[in-house]
Amino acid sequence: MRSKSMRISWWTRAGHGRALNKVGLVLLASAFTLGAPGMADAQKGKPKKPPAAPAPAKPGTPAPPATPPTGGSDVELDPKAPGTAPAGGQPAAAKPVDNSPPPQAGQMTQQAQEAKRLFDGEKWQEAALALDRVRKGETGDDEGNKQLGQYHLAIALYRMKFYQAAYGIFSEIADKGNHLKFNETLLWLSKLATDLPEPADIVERVGKYSDAQIERFNNANQRDLYWQLNYLLGRYRYRNRQYEDAIRLFTKVDRQSKYYVQSQFFQGISYVQLRKSVPAVQSFQRIVGAIDEGVQGVEDEARMRDLAFLSMARTYYSASVRLDENNAPTIDSQKLSAAVKYWNKVDVASEYWLDGLFEESWAYFMAGDYPHALGNIHTIGAPYFPNSHYPEAEVLRAVIYFANCQYDDARVIVAKFQGKYQPIYDELNKVLGRFKGENQEEAFYKFLKDVREDKANLDPRIKPIVQNALSDRQLLRNLEYVKVLDDEAARFKQRPAGFQSSSLGADVKDSLQLARDLAVRNTGQLARDRYQRNLDELNEHLRNASKILIDITAAQRNQLDVAISGGQVTAAESKANIVKPDEEHVIWPFDGEYWRDELGFYRQSITSKCGR
Repeated sequence: MRSKSMRISWWTRAGHGRALNKVGLVLLASAFTLGAPGMADAQKGKPKKPPAAPAPAKPGTPAPPATPPTGGSDVELDPKAPGTAPAGGQPAAAKPVDNSPPPQAGQMTQQAQEAKRLFDGEKWQEAALALDRVRKGETGDDEGNKQLGQYHLAIALYRMKFYQAAYGIFSEIADKGNHLKFNETLLWLSKLATDLPEPADIVERVGKYSDAQIERFNNANQRDLYWQLNYLLGRYRYRNRQYEDAIRLFTKVDRQSKYYVQSQFFQGISYVQLRKSVPAVQSFQRIVGAIDEGVQGVEDEARMRDLAFLSMARTYYSASVRLDENNAPTIDSQKLSAAVKYWNKVDVASEYWLDGLFEESWAYFMAGDYPHALGNIHTIGAPYFPNSHYPEAEVLRAVIYFANCQYDDARVIVAKFQGKYQPIYDELNKVLGRFKGENQEEAFYKFLKDVREDKANLDPRIKPIVQNALSDRQLLRNLEYVKVLDDEAARFKQRPAGFQSSSLGADVKDSLQLARDLAVRNTGQLARDRYQRNLDELNEHLRNASKILIDITAAQRNQLDVAISGGQVTAAESKANIVKPDEEHVIWPFDGEYWRDELGFYRQSITSKCGR
């Protein structure tokens, strides 16, 4: 689930073709769904994450057709893998910097006592200024009281809504396992996790704590906090590829927690990383069940439900493709059918619907159900989605035509693809060339902002592609973090001049500026990586298209690789690809005009011209 596009590993030297103006395209619609409500307008761009399938050693070896998927019932994926979370022992906790015995706090100086009185009286600004002197040793207090002053200063800054400045101090405490307030700081990190966006990286600081320290909150009065901390520590373990430990922590998040759905999602992805498909699907199923039962804390229930369906489809698809002893892919039709069933559950108004439709077309292709695959590709090209970007769909179309020995038409499809996307690739590469060299992160951040505000001077051909590439949620969260820091800087400027000019004021200002500089660089680097990934994938599709042309030439000269020719469809086999009505469906010939309620119901007959 890492790649933007479905890899065509064993088809990188295959293609299928037929001239588009000769396509026998029809609409196969359920009699009960005609006239259904229209779907949303063109979807916003986001990174596409189709399922990954294992690649055999020899490219160009087609998979044997499987039974066409029907979207049937659930099937077992990997019966050898247990369906429960691994037991797992105590994980190795991140070692704090200093684990020596904690210092003792003796008698406070009068200045420290006054700072504490101001703190207890909730006079946060005055207390913060006084506590800053204590923690810096200006009052002559011992190390223990300096640490207490540091801890209370962080709380005072938090109460003043200087969240980043407070986080900086709490982070220093979290780095010291022998700090007098090391354990208590965990509570404030949990609070900051709700006040600062994810790119602030609270998870990294929570990773300094062990399971035992989190267990302290496993009581009736602090149960919500306990669940949240297990989720955050699970995210830390997941990030560090400690998937079994992450699963064990996510399992502790109760269904009553507002972090339950997120925990189940990451638990499912952790199982995917461990190649345990059964418990992965079970985790995604629990998301749907919890949402249907009204679980609390889910910001966008419809989106999370669709994401769970998409994840189940991808998991089943990945489990459906296996390599035999000859390193050739074999297809499990039941698992493929289960994948299709879950792709079909993604709502047509969802931002993931087109992704699911495209990914499903690969499943139909693997099953040899070319009418479904071509019909989905036809839907993706509908004018309702002018900003959609699925170049690989045309590569798949060419592959299907090649498999049916319609070489001339496959060549036409590839030529059109290259004529459209080669100039786009060149222009995308030209724009990226503006940011070559070192220390270009801030420049690319400004470019990202211009793209988001529609101020970037981009060729109309690449404008929607760039907007799509730079609009995923992770990028938006990074932009949000910069805005949060800017808002905090604005609050700082509203404080009295005496506070701003103080030593503490200078520290707050510096911490904000440092955090912002780092956030801008990280955001710029992330955006640049997204752009580069999009460019690399388009380049790969162009290379695959060229390989299809090579195989077309070889086929027309009767020099096609035996493995590839063996996977082509015979004339007899292609009879299964003739679209026919049944008691639940009627056929409406496509006359060149798209209708919203037809989207997703197109089918295209295709006849093999192979001589076998």
